[in-house]
Amino acid sequence: QAQLVDSGGGSVQAGGSLRLSCTASGRIFSSENMGWFRQAPGKEREFVAGISWFGSRTYYGDSVRGRFTISKDNPTNTVFLQMDSLEPEDTAVYHCAAGWKIVPQMTDEYKYWGQGTQVTVSS
Repeated sequence: QAQLVDSGGGSVQAGGSLRLSCTASGRIFSSENMGWFRQAPGKEREFVAGISWFGSRTYYGDSVRGRFTISKDNPTNTVFLQMDSLEPEDTAVYHCAAGWKIVPQMTDEYKYWGQGTQVTVSS
């Protein structure tokens, strides 16, 4: 069964770093474009970052560009989100997702979703 398992969330002070991981079953990873979204309480799900299946193209939301880095390790079926210079506004549940074709920023493009991992940034 196709599955995404995301992990690595936690609590950190402003200015700190966290690294999120998302491990996928091979069937949905080897040729799928991947992405990360986040959702804070009372807010809509927000695009964070996207990466093409080969890792050659990356995309970032305006609020995280320059601070977050998405990467992919195909041999281990894992996609990472390195988050640096974290701010309290980054507090949210982060979800990895797979399957975008044309527009990585659109949630409707994705076929598979992880369960989410909580990131809390204190000031």
